[in-house]
Amino acid sequence: MIEKREFYINGAWVPPAAPQDLEVINPSTEAPCAVISAGGAADTDAAVAAAKAALPGWMATPVAERIKLIETLLDLYRARNEDLAEAMSLEMGAPIAMARKSQATAGSYHLKNFIRAAKAFEFERPLNDRSPDDRLIYEAVGVAALITPWNWPMNQIALKVGAAAVAGCTMVLKPSEESPLSAMIFAELMEAAGFPPGVFNLVNGTGLGVGSQLSGHPDVDMVSFTGSTRAGTAISQNAAQSLKKVHLELGGKGANLIFADADDAAVRRGVMRMMENTGQSCNAPSRMLVERSIYDHAVAEAAEIAGRIKAAPAHETGDHIGPVVNAQQWGKIQDLIQTGITEGARLVAGGPGRPDGMTRGYFVRPTVFADVNNQMTIAREEIFGPVLSILPFDSEDEALEIANDTVYGLTNYVQTQDPARANRLARRLRSGMVEINGKSRAAGAPFGGMKRSGNGREGGVYGIEDFLEVKSVGGWQHIDG
Repeated sequence: MIEKREFYINGAWVPPAAPQDLEVINPSTEAPCAVISAGGAADTDAAVAAAKAALPGWMATPVAERIKLIETLLDLYRARNEDLAEAMSLEMGAPIAMARKSQATAGSYHLKNFIRAAKAFEFERPLNDRSPDDRLIYEAVGVAALITPWNWPMNQIALKVGAAAVAGCTMVLKPSEESPLSAMIFAELMEAAGFPPGVFNLVNGTGLGVGSQLSGHPDVDMVSFTGSTRAGTAISQNAAQSLKKVHLELGGKGANLIFADADDAAVRRGVMRMMENTGQSCNAPSRMLVERSIYDHAVAEAAEIAGRIKAAPAHETGDHIGPVVNAQQWGKIQDLIQTGITEGARLVAGGPGRPDGMTRGYFVRPTVFADVNNQMTIAREEIFGPVLSILPFDSEDEALEIANDTVYGLTNYVQTQDPARANRLARRLRSGMVEINGKSRAAGAPFGGMKRSGNGREGGVYGIEDFLEVKSVGGWQHIDG
């Protein structure tokens, strides 16, 4: 049993003010794998106080020095990639091969991109060519509370910590209580990299506990949260009492529009993207919209592909999906699968229960529903599991109407060989991101959504800007030399 009861506050590992053990469950076995501490108000206050005290010095630290520390962090992170992968595989169920290749490397990928973006970022710049005596100064928002999820732990921690550090913010990280082990390794890396005491702090705990304490804390200037839309709403309401800046990256119900002229790999690409990380990604293409003329073929192909996807314990090597994160999530997914059946969707792969031969672990059968309409519960709610809904359409306008008929607006996907149609749809789809024909967005591209998928953007220069305030100065003095 791993025991990690301490928090990282003001440059030191310290015990909680009041002991409160919290078990971490291995979702592959349903057995406890670690014990951490759940923080209380005293722990939160201590971390925020440390961040507040460190803020003036960190803001005044030259950008080049901040970048150098992040470069050191990146080197240390890469050296412990395996430790991070093993921790995430254990705590949240990512298959170990996927944890090594995608989960762990996501963190180093973002840190590298922030270094590149920071070196090109002008923290002081003229307003424009016509106003030589006006300056814009980009300075840190202040103390930032970073509340991160369990589904892509290092991806989200690196996106927030990297941007905040470049911007000159000091921070308090509250990782998900489902995935604290990798976060604590990350804290060890921040300490080893030499960040000054108080710049980075970590307090474990629950969303209702430490999360609420941070989002409502009067000395926290900004909250950056990734998680459910429900929790994002609660954080916004709590933060409004002190008018702090709030950045939210929330849920999604992405539509994947597959036209008759799509390439031969479009359906397979859509199914595999949906099942990646056991369907636990906010940008998953969970609604596959297929043009009527190829609909039957696409349904058969999707069912066949899903039927070949295996589930296995996260520690086993191989190309398979792992469990979902916990019993509550497993139960929610089972209820939604049954609701899909009850509401009349046609089950063509998977279904309720665990995969054949499995009696323990939070494993879900890779599931595909056909003949779904956009009013069914499985088409409206974010399932956050390996469940794909397929809907037919007859025209581009109908596909667009179905795709946009959702409270979410994170990522949509378009599969067509008609360039004009692809670009036309990219403009009209109401989402923060659109990917065409399997083309991923480039390094440093902004990540974020609209509507109930949140606000703000993460990654590259856009992520840095979210942790900055813009100060406008008139009468700037030009000093020679």
